[in-house]
Amino acid sequence: MNEENPEMNDHQEGKKPRRAIYLLPNLFTTAGLFAGFYSIILAMQGRFTAAAISIIVAMILDGIDGRVARMTNTQSEFGAQYDSIADMVSFGIAPALVMYQWSLVGLVELGEQWGKFGWLAAFFYSAMAALRLARFNVQIGTLDKKYFMGLASPSAATLLVSFVWVFDALDYKGTESYLLVPSMLLTIVAGILMVSPVLYNSFKDQSRKDKVPFIGILIVVLIFILVTIDPPKVFFGVFLLYALSGPAMMLIRWKRKRSSNKVEGGAESD
Repeated sequence: MNEENPEMNDHQEGKKPRRAIYLLPNLFTTAGLFAGFYSIILAMQGRFTAAAISIIVAMILDGIDGRVARMTNTQSEFGAQYDSIADMVSFGIAPALVMYQWSLVGLVELGEQWGKFGWLAAFFYSAMAALRLARFNVQIGTLDKKYFMGLASPSAATLLVSFVWVFDALDYKGTESYLLVPSMLLTIVAGILMVSPVLYNSFKDQSRKDKVPFIGILIVVLIFILVTIDPPKVFFGVFLLYALSGPAMMLIRWKRKRSSNKVEGGAESD
């Protein structure tokens, strides 16, 4: 958001703006938006596995558009705003509606009040995603790029839809009584994590720039192999561990700080 606009530079230097180049990253953003919107259509048709995969595709495209913009030096305020709006559709509204259509809609069978809890949980997730994206936009440039404050919306969306994918692939109905409460709780917790002050590793170590440690390459290869073997379970497992990593690291840091304070307090009393 606060990055220099190449279009403005070209205008100031008297050169013709490179509008054709700016089309490239926005094409990826549009493709991600399409994937998110299409997942809603698929969910309405009861094709939940395809809907989940469509949102995961949107997540991959969301990672590509920013990198393409940086590689081609075509960052712009318009692109940043467009990407944020596309993210709201793909990672805020779409996963909430997929989860609602797959499982939460079944809460109405437990009573009218439970039915309200179902769509309110879906709305809560969407609202938290909107707040998460708005906070991210205003905090760009003020936080350490190595961390995200709160669970990133693409990760939260993938956590939700991979949960749907796992059970749908096993031919379980999300509206079964034993899945209704877990589905609602996962939706609410994912929403809370998005707006929480918990720090998550962004895997963007500026000191390394484009260098990747050898162990990192091995981990990526291993993940590709595991995804090929059982995609839904691997996606759900990886993003569940990532979602839990933030609170776990926060607890570890709190314990270390508490221990160091005790040590300092004991030294002072001596």
